Parts: sequence; C-alpha cells; structure tokens
Amino acid sequence: MNINLELFNPNQLVTELTSTVQEKAWQKSQNAATAQSLWQTYLNQLTLDVLLPLFKEEQDESVRLWLNNQTLGNISELVNGTAIVVGDAKIILIPSEAEDLEELRIPQEWIDIPEWSGNYYLGVQVNIEANFVRVWGYTTHQKIKTTANYDHRDRSYSLDGNDLIADLNALWVARELCPDEITQAEIAAIPELLENQADNLIQRLGKKENLLPRLSIPFEIWSGLMQNAAWRNNLVEKRRGITRVSVLQWFQVGYSDFIAELGWRQIEFQPNLSGARGVSANLDAPVAIAKRLTIAEQPYELKIVSVEPDTWRFELRSLALGSVIPQGLTLRLLTATRESFVGNEAIANKPVEMLGLEVALDAGESLIWEIEPTPDDYQAEILKF
Repeated sequence: MNINLELFNPNQLVTELTSTVQEKAWQKSQNAATAQSLWQTYLNQLTLDVLLPLFKEEQDESVRLWLNNQTLGNISELVNGTAIVVGDAKIILIPSEAEDLEELRIPQEWIDIPEWSGNYYLGVQVNIEANFVRVWGYTTHQKIKTTANYDHRDRSYSLDGNDLIADLNALWVARELCPDEITQAEIAAIPELLENQADNLIQRLGKKENLLPRLSIPFEIWSGLMQNAAWRNNLVEKRRGITRVSVLQWFQVGYSDFIAELGWRQIEFQPNLSGARGVSANLDAPVAIAKRLTIAEQPYELKIVSVEPDTWRFELRSLALGSVIPQGLTLRLLTATRESFVGNEAIANKPVEMLGLEVALDAGESLIWEIEPTPDDYQAEILKF
C-alpha cells in the first residue's frame, strides 16, 4: 500500500484506491446522463468496488449488494449514495470528496423512503488524487432521525462529525453483542402516485437539462416516484436517452453482460422440462433466460421462454432438491402501467412442481412480473418484448 497510514486516525478504515479499480469504476459509469451525474455515479461505484470485497473478506456474515449493480447505478444517476447488506443489516454508504470531516450529509431519500432506509450509515471519504478511500465514521438511522439537522435547501440530513463513531469495528461488535439494538426509527409510508401522474413527471423530469430533478418537485411526490423501481428506471432511461432493449434482443450475441447486470442469464431450453408448445424457429440457442430468486428462504428459478414469435412463457420452479412450490404462491404478470389483464395470474392451489403463464404479445409490448410472497431484493422491472 502506497498511502501512509500514520497520517490517519488509527481507528478509521483506510484502504488504497488502485488505478485498476478507478478504471473499472469509470467504465461502469459512462452511461450517466450528465457530467454531474457521471461523477456522482463514479464516486458511488468506487465506494462499492473498494468496500464490498473488503467487507466480504473480513466479515463472517454474508455480504452482498442491496440491489443489482445496474439498479444501484440508476439510483446514483439521481441521488448520491449506495447500499450493501451485511447479514440482515442494510448499510448505506455516503461518499464525498470533501477534505474536512465536520459533518455527514445524507440525502433525504436514504432516510425517509421506507424501502431505501438503512440500519447503518457510513461516511466515506474518496480522495482520487491521493488514491485512498476512508470510512471516517458511522451512525444509525435512529441517531440521524433524532439528532441530525434537516436542510430543506438540498433535502439532506446533516449530522455533526463528532456524533459519528470513528471505529468501524464497533459496528460489527455491536451487531454481535446487541443483535436486538434498535437502529431504525419509525418513518411514515410514502403516498403512492397515480399512473398518469408518474408518466407526466417522467416526461418533465426526464429532460437532462434539469440537472437536479430531485429538487424540482415536492419530496412527497418525488419519493413516490423513487420508491417505484419501474418508474425510477423509466426516468433514468429517459434522461439517458436510452431505448429499452427487448427481451428478444437479449438472445443476440453481445448482450450476455448486459442481462447479467440485471440478474438474468441465458440458458439452453429443454422442451421436455417446460411443457411449452414449442420453440421459436427464429432464435438460435440459447432461447430462454432465467433468474434465480430467494422466496421465504428457499431457492427458485424464474424462466422466460420464447414459445412462438409472438408468444412467451413464464415458468417458476423450486430449485431445492425434492421440493415443490407451496400452496398459495402466486406468479403474476402486469402491463407496464401495472394493470391486470385476463389470464395474468397463476396461483398454486396445492403444492405443484411448476407455475406457468403463457402470454401473446405484440412487438414492443412490455410486462412486469410479480411473485407473492415477494422474493428477497425484488425490484419491479419492465421487460420489453
């Protein structure tokens, strides 16, 4: 390591920022809509790429991204901060290039949107010129809600640096010795937006000339847009000028990395396992995609198969050896505006080996899939066909 650790607080976690990590994070950030959001995405990606493997190496508990890398990148387009999960605790990482460590400023979204809020919040200093990343302190959601000052000008919570705990090891010790410690304060639910309201907002805020869309409308409305993953992704795509890639295009050469970022993978289709009528003759193998899910602590696989040029089949199976889908589990399809339609739902009325739905779609139509009980880390995604 080239940095001099003697210059830092010995209780703080400091690690080197290598040129390799910087180059990879920079490449991952190139889809950003503006120079400002690119740099914000870059800092968040650097923070993840440095700290995630470090925590995986040091912690006995499971360590993973809160959401897939592409979804976190979409959030970084709009809001500073990113998140990981250690065991059952969500940890929000707030990077900054500030040299003084007088305060930690946390965007309101990470505090007051229930699905976004975390247990712990880490202040992360990223110094690209000096090639280091420093976790300079941590606090809890409870502490922020009861102690921090709210600044309506940039919609952030500000906590004095002296109120943060510098020694990150104290966090891991506290989790081990006090597993029932209350780390999250109660927060109000976010009102849901109407579909046409969300569509209008996406059109309005989707113009990248609006450099700070998060400050352009009241927080109650903005947070309603942000808590809906499909709307949030639509807004990001609109700002980036991205035309959504169809699932059919996913089967083409060159898209394997793209779909992997979304948690899917291409697979060889075996008709004798699917029960589908046939396979589209227009597709070269692989002709199906699959995503692994965890539902009620059990492994499952959701598969999407092209049955005919205009027909797609969704299949859900348990991956646990000798296991079946339990009674009551539901697989559901919705339109891109989250509307139901005839035949959009399959319910296990008794334990079954597979749940399946077959749907005919015109080119360019989109669907959202849902499962009840909700899979771990589920984020609604709009799939274009």
